[in-house]
Amino acid sequence: MFDISLRPLKDGLFDPCCRFIPAFISPLHITSLAFLFGLLSCYFISITHANSILSLLFWALNRSLDCLDGALARHRGTASDLGGFLDLLGDFTIYSLLPMAIAQGSTTQTPSSVWRSVAVLEATFHVNNFILLYVAAIAEKWSKVEEKGAASKVKQKELTSIMMRPALVEGMESGLIFTAMLVYPSAIRILSWAMASLVTVGILQRTLWVVNALG
Repeated sequence: MFDISLRPLKDGLFDPCCRFIPAFISPLHITSLAFLFGLLSCYFISITHANSILSLLFWALNRSLDCLDGALARHRGTASDLGGFLDLLGDFTIYSLLPMAIAQGSTTQTPSSVWRSVAVLEATFHVNNFILLYVAAIAEKWSKVEEKGAASKVKQKELTSIMMRPALVEGMESGLIFTAMLVYPSAIRILSWAMASLVTVGILQRTLWVVNALG
């Protein structure tokens, strides 16, 4: 919801850092390191909730490097479709693993109600990702249409390598909720239901856009 409006703030924080990164470190190296830190965050919280501080540290590194790889690619003029693909692949993978890892990390046997809430959250992720990719496919199709009216339908400022229609829950909101899950892992059930509800609203928003655009 706030990704576009917060873009100048993010650029102001990470763009100056690019000048200090050695030439032998590529954006892909940073993307890979971000993914590794994300996996470590999931791993440590899945062992026990007592590792929440350590998991938070790796999560913060994951999020920071996820912002830095794109900034570096733009700074060097090396932004590519492959880089965008790998960046999104890493994000989607960590986003899917983190709620399950937190549920797994309970010191007692995880109640079925917790797994149910996580399962519903994961289901909303899958539906939302399908819509995102379908919208991207529509945008690509329209971009090849020569008529100015059709092309204008997809004209907007994009923050990622594919078109993502704005919705209630975007990157920033997801990051905040996942952070809350790591800070309060015992509240994973409530937070999963809350996030699933918010993502569902976003699904409805984007579905309405698709229906209006294709209708």
